[in-house]
Parts: sequence; C-alpha cells; structure tokens
Amino acid sequence: MYILGVTAHPTAAWTTQQARQLMWHLGDQAERFTHLIRDRDTKLTAAFDAIFADEGITAIKIPPRSPNCNPHAERFIRSAHQECTNRLLIHGRGHAEKLLREYCPALQRTHPPHQGRGQLAPLDDPNVMPLRTPCIQHKQTVGRLINEYRQAG
Repeated sequence: MYILGVTAHPTAAWTTQQARQLMWHLGDQAERFTHLIRDRDTKLTAAFDAIFADEGITAIKIPPRSPNCNPHAERFIRSAHQECTNRLLIHGRGHAEKLLREYCPALQRTHPPHQGRGQLAPLDDPNVMPLRTPCIQHKQTVGRLINEYRQAG
C-alpha cells in the first residue's frame, strides 16, 4: 500500500503525476507487476495508463458499476473512511497524509490474529505450538484509534 499524495480536488493531471511518483518510488520493483486493475474514473486518463504501459504494466478497467470486481481497493477505502478519517477532525492535507501513512502499515502488520486462520497471525505456522505470553505491551496508533498489542521482551 502506497500513499503518494492527498488532495481535496483531484484532477487528471494530479492522478497522472501520482502514477509517475509511484513508478519512481517502486524503481526496479516495478518489474514484478504485470497488471493494474482500476476503475473507470474520468480522472484516470490515457496519460495515466501510458505511465504504466511504459513499464510493461497493463491497465485493466473494471466493468461499469462493478465495485465487486476490485474488492481489495473498495475494502481499503471503506476501512480507511470508517476506522480513520471519519473519526478525526483533519486539519489539512499534511495531517491527512500523516494519518493515512500511519494507518496503512497498521493494516499490514504480521502480528494481528485472523479468525479465518484459527486466530493465527499471517506468518504463523499452525504446526508450531506458541509459547505463553509473559507480558503484553499496548500501543495506540493513528491518533489513538487503533490498538496494537505486542509481546514484551
């Protein structure tokens, strides 16, 4: 997840510049990507698609009025609204960027349990018996909206 910029009034030129920033940020890692799945927003123009085409990445538009075709992006946007931006009074673009940059890594942690995996973290081996937790450290992130817990010591 990359947060490249925040604006209240995005334009086609702004989104194209964000695509350039992403390609610059990815550098040699851009070779790992083959496709970009995107919606049909009018701000995503042919110039936007050309940035990715130059790197060998095919931009694929989802069908009209089909948010279920891009569920990961839709879920992130919904989560970001409900868990982060709707609960805070944001004081400007810089504050919004800071919050979203802090929120994104909080979603990608390897330690939170997942109910679909029997309360195992994403990198846990189900065949290994975990040790008892002697002490838990508590940390609040994203303006005290998200609670993180880690084993101390």
